[in-house]
Amino acid sequence: MTATLAMTRAWMPYCLIIAGVYNLVWGAVVILSPRLAFDLAGVQAEMMPNDVGLAIWQCVGMIVGVYGVGYIVAATNPLRHWPIVLVGLLGKIFGPIGYVYSAFVMKNFPTEFWWTIVTNDLIWWVPFGSILIAARRAALATVSVG
Repeated sequence: MTATLAMTRAWMPYCLIIAGVYNLVWGAVVILSPRLAFDLAGVQAEMMPNDVGLAIWQCVGMIVGVYGVGYIVAATNPLRHWPIVLVGLLGKIFGPIGYVYSAFVMKNFPTEFWWTIVTNDLIWWVPFGSILIAARRAALATVSVG
């Protein structure tokens, strides 16, 4: 293993623990208080989801929380548990795509929610992508040495 790869690995567990705790907290808040995010975003009453929409939003909170558990598990060995990171990154790519489609094309989701896309998705692209690149490099190094 090169020194660069070893140095790259040092930050990865901390990043995944932070992501895991963030997702667990965010998911719990959404489950326990599904209207809070809409209120904080200043969503107008006519765009506020009905009870069914809020129940679906709580399901999103549950999924986000489950991702948090996965990130904490992946923190134990980020390069070995790269599939968890990959699934997380895919969710963090598809989430913003769904937001843009719902908010700007279908116009059935509040545009005020842009901040959740930043904090839940966009800020994680670089670290998760970096973990996946490092995992690929480590796998290639193992193949070429072995």
